[in-house]
Amino acid sequence: MEHVIVQTDNDGMPTAVLSKGREWAVGAEPVRWFERINWWETNRRMPKGNSGVDVEVLQLQVRLGRNDRSALTTMYLQRDGLGGGWRLRETAAGAA
Repeated sequence: MEHVIVQTDNDGMPTAVLSKGREWAVGAEPVRWFERINWWETNRRMPKGNSGVDVEVLQLQVRLGRNDRSALTTMYLQRDGLGGGWRLRETAAGAA
């Protein structure tokens, strides 16, 4: 998965995603949830005493640049638990 940079406002809400040198502006309310993952399929170890590992996921409706008339694209981002950054899980063009 590709690492991306998520820019946020003062309240921590995503405003843009930087991916492969391009800026994608967030054009709709983000959707956030947590998923349980199989810890043995990741590179990290499960903390002692826990029975599962949750990963944060963001669904963002974004448009290339600051053009309000460009089509929205859906990006699914997954929190990188090791460094706290984000990784691009999937992009679904025209899914908005």
